Amino acid sequence: MLGCVRIATVRQMAQVITEEDADGRSYVRRALRKLAELGSAETNGNDGKHPIWNLTPAGQKALADGNELPPRPRAGIGAKAVKAGFGPHGVAVTDMILAFDGRKHLTDCQVEVNHAIKETGLSFNTDAVLALPTKTSEVRLFELDNGTMSQARLAKEVWDYERYAGHRVWEGARGTIGRTFPFWQRHRYTRSQTFPRLHVVLAGKEEHLLDNRLQALADDVKGIAVAVWVNTLPRLQRGEPWYEIGADDPDRRRQRYPEPVGR
Repeated sequence: MLGCVRIATVRQMAQVITEEDADGRSYVRRALRKLAELGSAETNGNDGKHPIWNLTPAGQKALADGNELPPRPRAGIGAKAVKAGFGPHGVAVTDMILAFDGRKHLTDCQVEVNHAIKETGLSFNTDAVLALPTKTSEVRLFELDNGTMSQARLAKEVWDYERYAGHRVWEGARGTIGRTFPFWQRHRYTRSQTFPRLHVVLAGKEEHLLDNRLQALADDVKGIAVAVWVNTLPRLQRGEPWYEIGADDPDRRRQRYPEPVGR
C-alpha cells in the first residue's frame, strides 16, 4: 500500500488489509515496527496524534525488485512531503483513494502525477490518477482540496485541466497540409477517446462549509469544457453521489484555444 499511495496511517493500512468489520491496527503496528527495524519503512511526522508512515528508499527498492508493482521510476517515497508539512494533505488523498473503492484499485493508482506542456509553460500535479478504463477513457483524474487553498486558487487548478485539454499540436510532413491533434490524446492518454473525467474532492472543513465550497466551485467553473465531478470527502465515504459541474465539450475547447501554426 505504501508503494502505491506513498504515505498512510495505521488506520488507513488496517482499513485495506483487514475485513471491513475487523480492527487490524495492532497487527499493522507490529508489521510496521518490523519493517522499520529492517530499514524499509519509517515515520517522519503526524496527522494529529497518528504517525504518518512511508517507505524508505531501501523499502521502495525492495518493492520494485520483487515486481510487486508496475515500474514507477519517478515515484517518491513521501518523506519529503511529510517533512515539508504536506502530511495531512497526503493522508486526505489516501482517504479519498480508499473512499473511491481503493481497496480494489490500489495497484492501479499513482499519486502526484505531473501534467505539463513545455510550449505553453503549463505544469501542474494531479493528486491521484486511477487507471480504471471505460469505453471512452483509460484513466480518471483526482484532485483533493484539504481546505487550505483559496477559492480562487482551487478554481484556477480546475481550469488548468481545460487549458491542458485544449492544447493542440500540429502534425504533418514538411510541405504538406497536415492537421492538428489534441496534445493529451497524442502524447499522454493515447487510448482515450475523450479527455479523462476530473474528480474534485473537498475535505478539511466542517461539512456545511464543504457544501458552501462545493457550490462556490460550481459557480467559478461554470461553462468549463471538460468533464468535472465534485464531492465532499464525508459524502464520498458514505457512498453518496457525485455532482456534475462540467461537461466534456471538445468543440468548445477548440474554439477557445488557438490552433498551432503549421510548418
